[in-house]
Amino acid sequence: MTESTPSNLVVEMKGIVKRFPGVLANDHVDFELRAGEIHALLGENGAGKSTLMNVLAGLYRQDAGIIKVKGKTLEFSSPRDAIKAGIGMVHQHFMLVPSQTVTENILLGLDEPRFFMRLQEYDKKIAHLGDQFGLKVDPRAKIWQLSVGEQQRVELLKMLYRGANVLIMDEPTAVLAPTEIDGLFDTLRAMIAQGKSVIFISHKLQEVTAIADRVSVLRHGVSTASGVPAKGVSRQELAKLMVGRDVVFFVDKKPSKPGKLVLDVKDVHAENDKGLPSLRGLSLNVREGEIVGIAGVAGNGQIELSQVIAGMRLCKQGEVLLNGDKVSNRDTLFGIEHGMSYVPEDRTHVGSSPNLSVTDNVIMKNYRKPPISNGSLLDMNAATSFAKELKAA
Repeated sequence: MTESTPSNLVVEMKGIVKRFPGVLANDHVDFELRAGEIHALLGENGAGKSTLMNVLAGLYRQDAGIIKVKGKTLEFSSPRDAIKAGIGMVHQHFMLVPSQTVTENILLGLDEPRFFMRLQEYDKKIAHLGDQFGLKVDPRAKIWQLSVGEQQRVELLKMLYRGANVLIMDEPTAVLAPTEIDGLFDTLRAMIAQGKSVIFISHKLQEVTAIADRVSVLRHGVSTASGVPAKGVSRQELAKLMVGRDVVFFVDKKPSKPGKLVLDVKDVHAENDKGLPSLRGLSLNVREGEIVGIAGVAGNGQIELSQVIAGMRLCKQGEVLLNGDKVSNRDTLFGIEHGMSYVPEDRTHVGSSPNLSVTDNVIMKNYRKPPISNGSLLDMNAATSFAKELKAA
């Protein structure tokens, strides 16, 4: 990688300050992005990474500092301004309309097409763009029919279709399986090969060292490293820059001894949201004291399997037993009352209600029971105490 010069600097952020009520999110942060590189922005949750990039993407306006794109000082009032400057952001929580198709989502908000949609024509254009960058997705599929990994590809296509040369990826691997992460990295390398530049926001050290050319680190809104070559720094050094202390990477864990059978999945058949076979005679079991991993590329039945087990999807054939009780094709409350918990991959839209408080969210599965329930009324003092106990546990 060559030394920074005005000719190969795509983005310069100097002295960026961003405040929220009671919080200094970014404290005079400098950041530079070169042409044709993957620059990782590393830090713990709450370090100010997303805030800094939301400033660059036009979602926030900085309280101080300047932004230069290809040497020209710019001010962004909206994401539209950033896109005009060639900067697009793929957020951790996707900005898609579930009821619309892939093509409709990508065209949403654009000036062209203006009066007639001509969706078949644009389906072909988007399919070609997907082939060009290794982002395979059916342009005619509804967003709600796609896995989270496929939805991420749609967000990438949306930015590429708008002509973004700088792509900001906010925690892009948080929702992906390991095999999907490899595919994403291949896509990012293909983008770099075609002249794009990528900012990769993460807190996962092994991914940063695997994909990034350079690394910058934020801790409590302050830059502790800026543009360090990724190959010249160890994971231990990066971890110390992130948290301010030495971090132990190895944990001595003894092998577990599985106990009695808890979950028994027998010859399960199920369909996906498109009505096509997704599970074909799948069987597995889980015993006390063990962790069973299920691996596979998105769209190969993992979501359908978890939903069948949790009682959220019809089991066409076979059965699921929890401690000997049949839970398949029963309502979800039956599974909950028998000790079943389900954490979906989409925690924002499926696993929680963002418009409700933390307390309201954590009592959703046991608000019917005392002490939270007092007859037909809720005891909010008890609910708040319960939430505080969970937080402290």
